[in-house]
Amino acid sequence: MTDEFSVESVYAELLGRAPENKMEPRLAPLFRAMDVLGEPNKAYPIIHITGTNGKTSTARMIEAGLRAHGLSTGRYTSPHLSKVTERISIDGEPVPDATFVRIWDEIRPYLEIVDSELEADNEPRLTYFECLTILGFAVFADQPVDVAVMEVGLGGITDATNVGDGQVSVITPISLDHTDLLGDTTEDIAYEKAGIIKPGGFLVSAAQPVDAAQVLLEKAREVEVPFRFEGVEFGVESRAVAVGGQVLTIQGLAGRYEDLLLPLHGAHQAENAAVAVAALEAFFGGGEKELDAEVLREAFGNVTSPGRLEVVRTAPTVVVDAAHNPDGIRVSAEAIQEAFSFSKLVVVVGVLREKDAEEILKTLRDSLGGLAGEFCFTQSNSARAVPAAELAELAVDLGFGEDNIHIAEKLDDALEWAVERAESNDDLAGGVLVTGSITVVAEARILLGKAGA
Repeated sequence: MTDEFSVESVYAELLGRAPENKMEPRLAPLFRAMDVLGEPNKAYPIIHITGTNGKTSTARMIEAGLRAHGLSTGRYTSPHLSKVTERISIDGEPVPDATFVRIWDEIRPYLEIVDSELEADNEPRLTYFECLTILGFAVFADQPVDVAVMEVGLGGITDATNVGDGQVSVITPISLDHTDLLGDTTEDIAYEKAGIIKPGGFLVSAAQPVDAAQVLLEKAREVEVPFRFEGVEFGVESRAVAVGGQVLTIQGLAGRYEDLLLPLHGAHQAENAAVAVAALEAFFGGGEKELDAEVLREAFGNVTSPGRLEVVRTAPTVVVDAAHNPDGIRVSAEAIQEAFSFSKLVVVVGVLREKDAEEILKTLRDSLGGLAGEFCFTQSNSARAVPAAELAELAVDLGFGEDNIHIAEKLDDALEWAVERAESNDDLAGGVLVTGSITVVAEARILLGKAGA
């Protein structure tokens, strides 16, 4: 039996549990699992990241900074693009298949103990996400890594990752998403996110809506931890578009860092970079010790963020972007207009059921304006995908011109049509944007030959 098959069989076993969009708001079973496994959550320092947008990109930047300083790292992020092992990374690479399978085989009997206790109490057994999180903690302890960068799955207070205590708690921009689970206002959502701020830690936050910032500030004061906010103590001093990305000057907590080449597009990625710098300064010296600028340049020069404004084909240029809420769409649209000189954009869109499709479509139309010449509505293979025809109907109701709308239920047909339409532009400056859900982006990357992440 090959490792590849083994990973697939473990993945199938995990998928047999309650799915990712059915996360349980509880922590007791996670603490019980940590207890029976010998507390892998306490085997290494943790940098814990939550927020609505930018978590994975920020995690990858922090990880790059830690590695450039000679530390071995574990990075836990979600969801994955092409293979489940991407969620548990060691030193910047997905955990080896053999390690993934071995550690799962080692912890499975202990998880069965927790499952049986839960079932005896008439509670659902451990979910898919809870099991993957436990596996991540166990893999990092087995290595062992010097530091783990852990991204929250949903919210904060009762997220499975919150059995780990962050030495630094990082909060990326908060906006409305998962409102059915987290609340209808950025203030409500901030209460959930603030759950990762722990005594003995250090809060580093992106610029936030006023109500959200107030919640985070109060939580930091309550647990008596230092707090630093983008726009107050640190931030992006300047940025300029460069080939393949941008050049930044960042004012950190302890130092000022010039000529940082970041091979990612958009003001939002520059802000993520500023948050990452502050988090690194907080981790290495409590925010009082300047980082080596050369080491930081090396770290940022190597950062990638697959599926985030990623060019996956040229002639015509095809960009995939996993912007799955209105705020994500808005900042991506700004970045596309800044970084690419498209004369026309053909937009391929697929959305999942739990997302606010109406606001996503409105934001796409309003943010891209006249640049978006045509829209192709499609759907991923996910059972949660909104049918393509239903999306198109919604678009017509929202005032999208019927002549500019195309429906393709299959993503490969959608991509073929979009590429053809982009190529038909006489000035050869047409492009394609694939967006709306991470499942559509993941499948598009594979269809366009970008299997690895």
